[in-house]
Amino acid sequence: MKRLTRSPGKRRHVLFPVVALLAVTSVSGAGPGSTASGSLGVVAAARAVPPRSARVGALFGGDLEGGHFCTASVVRSGGRDLILTAAHCLSGDGDTDVVFAPGYRDGRAPYGLWRVTKTFVPGAWGDRSDEDSDFAFAVVASKGGRDLEDAVGANVFVSGRATGAGSVVVTGYPNVLDIPLTCTNRATVQSRTQQRIECPGFTDGTSGSPWVDAEGDVVGVLGGFEQGGSTDDVSYSAVLGGAAAALYREATGGTGFPDSS
Repeated sequence: MKRLTRSPGKRRHVLFPVVALLAVTSVSGAGPGSTASGSLGVVAAARAVPPRSARVGALFGGDLEGGHFCTASVVRSGGRDLILTAAHCLSGDGDTDVVFAPGYRDGRAPYGLWRVTKTFVPGAWGDRSDEDSDFAFAVVASKGGRDLEDAVGANVFVSGRATGAGSVVVTGYPNVLDIPLTCTNRATVQSRTQQRIECPGFTDGTSGSPWVDAEGDVVGVLGGFEQGGSTDDVSYSAVLGGAAAALYREATGGTGFPDSS
């Protein structure tokens, strides 16, 4: 597999006027890791959030100086050290130059930088960039004797959930902003293996954004079709089924909490 350069994670080439959008959009109460609430299809700047809710963050190449290129979120695991993102955000060969900044905001990493030590990318993605396998996990190193979940908590990763069963909150980091955006809407079926959601302003850098339902479960990850979408107002996720559940079990060594119905 060709190693990912640190270009934006979502293939979006038309810059969206995000600043104007934020000026006319009321800020939703939905922040990273929060449950699905707010006006459907409306995007807003995510509010600063307390530690146990800062479960979404930005991925950087080494440190904060190079800019963030994708989004990731903390998912529950026995090792308390696992993040979820899109497969096209990781190379699959270790990616130990990547760091995760949960709750990143305004150039600061309030809960520190967590270095990726191991990645889990589906074989189908590595072999042929299969859009139905555009999801990946990564393990991060502990800091000062604390695991990542000790610092910010985690959402539950699930598979086998029906598309559109309820509205979801999508939280991501456009590469032109130093704050996350959130959008609440209901996902719809794109195909048997892909789901889509309409949320404006989700441009380059939002790949890997979690889709979190009202129960706090991650039921999608921004990526899949066209590596997340070719326009800034419609985004995609592979349907998280048996392959995603199997990769999760591999990443957790069977110690996690998959919902692989």
